[in-house]
Amino acid sequence: MTGDDICKKLDEMSHQGEKLENLLKNAVQLLHESEPAFHWTGIYELSSDQVLRLGHFIGASTEHVFISVGKGICGSAIADRCNKNIPDVSLEENYLACSTSTKSELVILIRKGETIFAQIDIDSHDHNAFDPQIEKKVEKVAEWLADAYVAVQKH
Repeated sequence: MTGDDICKKLDEMSHQGEKLENLLKNAVQLLHESEPAFHWTGIYELSSDQVLRLGHFIGASTEHVFISVGKGICGSAIADRCNKNIPDVSLEENYLACSTSTKSELVILIRKGETIFAQIDIDSHDHNAFDPQIEKKVEKVAEWLADAYVAVQKH
């Protein structure tokens, strides 16, 4: 399933009146099922007190339900205001291990302009699991979700 396919399904759900919470949950599920190398897929929302809070996820439970900005790959993505594609997490000094099986991680910000709403976090048990095509797919879904956050704020 491509990023366009996922966004089309999310569009259909949105037009049927689904709330943001269900759109986020479905985005996680559709992304997770789209790639066999996605072993943990979740969304961390950025709160007003600059803490990432774990929302919907698929995969093993994690103790990292709250992550401070700057901590770990997820927190550093917020601090650096950029996406992170980490081919080998064992080489990262700032890595917060959710699972000893995780070998690579992808964090894509859900943002509109300068405003960061959340992030999509994906872990894989494979090294270098996220090629440019996968990255673009997740970015496409993140852009769609950013528009959904903006729409909610307008109401």
